Amino acid sequence: MSDYQAILDQVAEIIRDIFDEYEGPVTMETTANDVAQWDSLSHVRLMVMIEMELGVHFSTSEMQSFKNLGDLVRASAKQKA
Repeated sequence: MSDYQAILDQVAEIIRDIFDEYEGPVTMETTANDVAQWDSLSHVRLMVMIEMELGVHFSTSEMQSFKNLGDLVRASAKQKA
């Protein structure tokens, strides 16, 4: 299993925890638009949980640059390397 897949699996678990009604796929292409409950407040909760669980930290500008989960996963993998 690649580092990306391992990180994506962790992120998927967090997403399913925060957005308990979401049962759709969680892929590298997933965006906030794919999850009905994903609003600005839940986005902050999600990012805090991801940073805590993965042991990474993103700047505000870095967070704003993420277009999808793939960008977040790649940035996380880079920090963990």
